[in-house]
Amino acid sequence: MKPSRLARTGRSVLIPLITVLSAFVLAGLVMLVTGNHPLSSYGAIFDGTGLNWLFPWVTGQNRTIAAQDLQQTLVAAAPLVLTGLSVAFAFRVGLFNIGAQGQYTVASVIAVWIGTIWGGMNPVLHIVLAIVLAALIGAVWSALAGWLKANTGAHEVISTIMLNWVAIWVASYLFQEGGPLQGKQALGNPVSNTIAGNLHLPVIWGNPELQGLDVGVFLALIAAALYWAIIRRSTLGYEVRAVGHNPAAATASGMSVARSYIVTMAICGAFAGLAAGIDVFGWEFQVSSTTISTSEVGFLGIAVALLGRNTAIGTVAAALLFGALETGTAAINLNPSAINPELAPQLTLIIEGLVVLLVSTDLIAVRLLGLPRKVGWGRPQAVAAARRDTLAADDPALDPAEALRPEPGL
Repeated sequence: MKPSRLARTGRSVLIPLITVLSAFVLAGLVMLVTGNHPLSSYGAIFDGTGLNWLFPWVTGQNRTIAAQDLQQTLVAAAPLVLTGLSVAFAFRVGLFNIGAQGQYTVASVIAVWIGTIWGGMNPVLHIVLAIVLAALIGAVWSALAGWLKANTGAHEVISTIMLNWVAIWVASYLFQEGGPLQGKQALGNPVSNTIAGNLHLPVIWGNPELQGLDVGVFLALIAAALYWAIIRRSTLGYEVRAVGHNPAAATASGMSVARSYIVTMAICGAFAGLAAGIDVFGWEFQVSSTTISTSEVGFLGIAVALLGRNTAIGTVAAALLFGALETGTAAINLNPSAINPELAPQLTLIIEGLVVLLVSTDLIAVRLLGLPRKVGWGRPQAVAAARRDTLAADDPALDPAEALRPEPGL
């Protein structure tokens, strides 16, 4: 019996929720083993996220601190929304964009370079130009992997990983001591010039001197809405989903699989490039070889997309969760009497790793929701069910049986 749309939606919401709760429970066991009380530790982390600002009984100085922490949570979540969308869009066409970090990196280079030249330009036009070019270079960098996939058959996982390292090492060279883009006033420090104060994104909440919340969060939400519109309400989105579900059938229908690969990867790179643009002009204001080598925003986008089940609203929610974890476990925001500040960042990595593990293995769907283990040779029923639900939710007129067909090469 075919499940109702409401049942499919409920399962789509339930699986991520159980995944997150399971990850927190398992991480709580780690805290117990290390001598920390899980409830008090999680309470301290929650307060550090600033989400307690939403509670009306939080007043006075505590409310002011909570507001500042919440601003940082939203600042951290905005680029994760975009890198999550970058990964999720590729999943929609059956591709794996492991290159969001490289796309983010090359876009950061372009953004800070444009932001530190042409000082006489109108500030608004200057910001818009820099962010647009950052998104464009991210799109071009990612499209390289799509072109290789379409024309040579090179697997996008390999090509995007290799492009990541090319981007990271080239950017590190540019900003290293004596590098072409090292700041003129930064001798001895591998960092770029700092963009001018009139080129900072406007702060809409909080003190600009304390890194308040800038308009980048709205750009991220607009991008999420655009993602939904492309996937659900455009011809391009229909072709992308058709190629993802069955490339052979899409080709027989007159769709160009090669074009879909290239365009899809270009859109993925544009999302990641936009994330770099709002970071550079929102709070970083410069780029250094150290931050290039330690940044993980693109890699976290993979976890965000997986937990968000490749949907716009799910990606936004998952990005908010990971942004809250990043802010809540920062040593400056923690009560040391409740949790060891040295443990907290590691706890974030543990939770993120568990979320990816539980989602990618379909453990929640198979074990806790009672789905049959397999259908056919070696194919988990949970994967087939998830594909069937996604297909039906995207276009109820399509035959759900199409979702059970194996995807070539996967």
